[in-house]
Amino acid sequence: MARPDLPDIPLVGDEETLLVGFLDFFRAEFLDRAYGLNKEQLAITLAPSTLSLSRLIGHMTMVEYSWFRDRFAGLELPEEFANLDWDADVDAEMTRAEKLSVDELMAEFHAAVADARTHIVAAESFDQMSALPGRDGHWNLRWILIHLIEEYARHCGHADLIRESIDGDTAR
Repeated sequence: MARPDLPDIPLVGDEETLLVGFLDFFRAEFLDRAYGLNKEQLAITLAPSTLSLSRLIGHMTMVEYSWFRDRFAGLELPEEFANLDWDADVDAEMTRAEKLSVDELMAEFHAAVADARTHIVAAESFDQMSALPGRDGHWNLRWILIHLIEEYARHCGHADLIRESIDGDTAR
């Protein structure tokens, strides 16, 4: 199977086109770092960190559900995430991801992104506030989208270093 192309980032567009375009680009760039690797390769870490590509993908799957489904829409997390024991393992979503096959890991990630898209499309506007508050109050959808772009961009950097250490592959 050929390596998927990265989506183009729109140069011009309304707010939704640009924000969702950047988010979709970084989602694809992030997953590209795992392209073609097997489960053992996805579990490789760089000392002294415990981060691996599988742990990062598991984390971002949880981030998608947490921000869009839980906080923004006020809906329950999927059972596999709602039942994690955070007291026993503060990185439970990452630890869980390491146990999944590559196909399971990717399917969960894609399901979380698809779920997030349904909440973005269903929103009244980017001014719509989150159903659940944080410590300092509610977030609007615009803030959540920008936060996710930032989070993906940061983790793309981590993923770049891990991938290069595995087989020399560097970002396109």
